[in-house]
Amino acid sequence: MTKNQTVASPEALFGFAMRARILLVGRDNIARAKGRLHFVLVTEDLSENSRDEILEDFRHYPVVACYTSAELEKLLGVRNTKVVGFKKSTLAQSIYLALKEHRIHTPA
Repeated sequence: MTKNQTVASPEALFGFAMRARILLVGRDNIARAKGRLHFVLVTEDLSENSRDEILEDFRHYPVVACYTSAELEKLLGVRNTKVVGFKKSTLAQSIYLALKEHRIHTPA
């Protein structure tokens, strides 16, 4: 990325992610799509035990902790969801770049 390029806000890109069908909702769907996964987004109100399980299950992928489940409901239209994954794509790369400062796990 060059110095004069700016990173778009992730909230503005979430609608495009929904339309492009790169959004995976729930642990089971994310676990089934491990080969196509770019990164995992968990909410800040996720319990510590669940967060530890996610970090262990997806240790080969970046994990980002941002937003609450209520904010995800407003932004993405998904109810009672605390774990969201994004499939590999350039759009997912852009969203991850915008959320990179909230990363809680970097793959080895």
